[in-house]
Amino acid sequence: METVLRVTDTIKSLRETRFSALRAPTEFFDFNRVSRPADLNQATHRISYNTRYFSGNYGLIVASLAVYALLTNVLLIFAVLFLVGGFAAINRFAPDPIQVGDHVITQKSLYTGLFVIGIPLLWISSPFSTFFWLVGASAILILGHAMIMEPGIESEYAQVQDSV
Repeated sequence: METVLRVTDTIKSLRETRFSALRAPTEFFDFNRVSRPADLNQATHRISYNTRYFSGNYGLIVASLAVYALLTNVLLIFAVLFLVGGFAAINRFAPDPIQVGDHVITQKSLYTGLFVIGIPLLWISSPFSTFFWLVGASAILILGHAMIMEPGIESEYAQVQDSV
């Protein structure tokens, strides 16, 4: 019951902090503000402003890409669930050594078996390529969007307020 309350509190705090920064889809996909930056200085300024302004939307993009990456790599999901489930099962059901015939099975030997099966399975599922795909795809989408979106008129007021 306490775990459910912690999860609920975490979701509420996420909603208050991250999701409050979400901008409306009409503002995020405003095609009237799309233009090519004139030079590298303007592109850098746009990226700097838009990554702060649209941070909630960009976080949602990264989360969506992460879910997509996991759903398309079923072996990675299986390997992670196998390792996490194995740890949980060993900790819950085998805290003490078990006598099976003439053999004594300890928690250490169960962990060794879990690692002998789980680590190669995890390696085959290519978590590093999935991670780097996620980083690359997120960077291209976020930097591309931030670079082509002109900052709104409120960005001029933010510069004046920062200098005061």
